[in-house]
Amino acid sequence: MTETAGGRRSGGRAARQAARAITNAVSVPYITRTMKPFEVLSEEHLALIEDNADTVLEQVGIEFRDTPEALVLFRDAGADIDGERVRFPRGLARHLVSSAPAQFTQVARNPANNVEIGGMNTVLAPAYGSPFVRDLDNGRRYGTIEDFRNFVKLTYMTPFLHHSGGTVCEPVDIAVNKRHYDMVYAHMRYSDKAFMGSVTHPSRAEDTVAMARILFGGDFLEENTAIVSLANANSPMVWDSTMLGAAKAYAEANQGVLITPFILAGAMSPATVVGAATQTLAEALAGMAFCQLVRPGAPVILGSFASSMSMQSGAPTFGTPEPALILYVMAALARRLGIPFRSGGGLTASKIADAQAAYESANTMQPTMLGGVNFVLHTAGWLEGGLAMGYEKFILDVDQAAAWHSFAKGVDMTRNGQAIDALLTNEPGTHFLGHPHTLENFEGAFWRSSNADNGSFEQWDLEGAKDANVRANATWKKMLAEYEAPPIDDAIDAELIEFIERKKASFPDSFA
Repeated sequence: MTETAGGRRSGGRAARQAARAITNAVSVPYITRTMKPFEVLSEEHLALIEDNADTVLEQVGIEFRDTPEALVLFRDAGADIDGERVRFPRGLARHLVSSAPAQFTQVARNPANNVEIGGMNTVLAPAYGSPFVRDLDNGRRYGTIEDFRNFVKLTYMTPFLHHSGGTVCEPVDIAVNKRHYDMVYAHMRYSDKAFMGSVTHPSRAEDTVAMARILFGGDFLEENTAIVSLANANSPMVWDSTMLGAAKAYAEANQGVLITPFILAGAMSPATVVGAATQTLAEALAGMAFCQLVRPGAPVILGSFASSMSMQSGAPTFGTPEPALILYVMAALARRLGIPFRSGGGLTASKIADAQAAYESANTMQPTMLGGVNFVLHTAGWLEGGLAMGYEKFILDVDQAAAWHSFAKGVDMTRNGQAIDALLTNEPGTHFLGHPHTLENFEGAFWRSSNADNGSFEQWDLEGAKDANVRANATWKKMLAEYEAPPIDDAIDAELIEFIERKKASFPDSFA
């Protein structure tokens, strides 16, 4: 034991707790759920939503802006074209999407980290897209490439996140038109998990594919999906040239695209659960149909990101009941389509990792797991409605991801799980603590948090009276201090660096 400056002792239970913290890159497989997804609507009601979405596609249609190639593809497929408006005869979009796989493997640099997307599988990825980062030491600030690399490293070291993610934060210290090189390289070099590519411009998607060809080999990439990337509809009822161009680049290369309408219900869709779900399905069907026209059989994931809004201020709200119901409905609609589904995460509008962040994130993760989401973006780190990526929040969310791994195993109905031998051999009035069955199951009987403090007040006070954020702060620092990069072939690494340097030198910086 040692004395701290305040006279408190370190070590003891706190040291044992720290030893349980995630501090190395142990691989844990993606979740294979054992329980049927929770359903909130009947088959009749789901069919009605599908029918309504078809009516919207037929009578209103979707605008495909500044993408003449898309208009030609849809016209040749039988859609009605009016300017940039595409109207789909009933059933056409669904028919086009039927060529997409119901389940696919995304390969990782380390084959042990391959993930299976679809079916009864759930793949967890960190949060995405935040321009700001936050930690206890420095507060809220713009993200940098160092922060980006830190979150890639933390995700790599976390067994309960199966995927490296994409824009884990925006590195604003690098030019907008060049930062994608550093971001994609960070995923390739500092992790060996599957990753996402750039979608902020079609050329940046093409750069991502080119880098993946260097990393995996061109022939291998033609036959395997090594990238999934996020394409958001410009709701309501619009797909723009930036997202479509990026989606086209990935689909042409047989890489996966997350087709995700981003819905703020009440502003970007009707202010009802079914109205928002109907619009989400219509927009997603149109986007996925485009990918299938570009390359039939290219993997797509039906995405739904729906939040409610404060009707008083217009601000988005998270962890509320209505988006949870939309998630359940959309998950069921994706299953009916036979397409993998993306949604969910540890979402919150809170600015810091406080009680609001905890209950809002829990309220989003519960339907995520019970509803059967296949690809979970924003599992860890999300703060401030997505504007900030929190270091401490990341650790707290990862802790809960570990709990969901345990929950997803379901109920153990083996002989050991039934514990009938223990029940038959333990005398009435005698505790089970010393029973052989308890001793045999002692280590793995119950999930244990790596961050929570469950001891007495006196022990907690003696060890520094640390709250969850302070404990999480120590954890992420310890993880980064112990980080070791996964090995990579030197020749491949050199080729990646040469490609990046050559491309960056070929055009000037732009921060717009």
